[in-house]
Amino acid sequence: MANIKSAIKRVRINEEARNHNQSFKTEMRSSIKRVEELVNQKNEEDAKAALKEATQNIDKAVQKGIIHKNNGNRKKAALAKKINELGA
Repeated sequence: MANIKSAIKRVRINEEARNHNQSFKTEMRSSIKRVEELVNQKNEEDAKAALKEATQNIDKAVQKGIIHKNNGNRKKAALAKKINELGA
């Protein structure tokens, strides 16, 4: 454990930030899994609706700096590709 006052504060703030970011990350992952499940069930219409929600969650995580911009774009492209293959 840290001994210096500023280090103790930094540990506390980092823990609070980690907990705050965790909820956004969890929501993002859940929405991605929802899209993948719908694609596996070959449910194109619901998958497109879920993709819209997942895209919003990914964009929110990127905006808040939880994930990198390129990582977010890669996730969105992979989901869109799965849905496009479903329609073809």
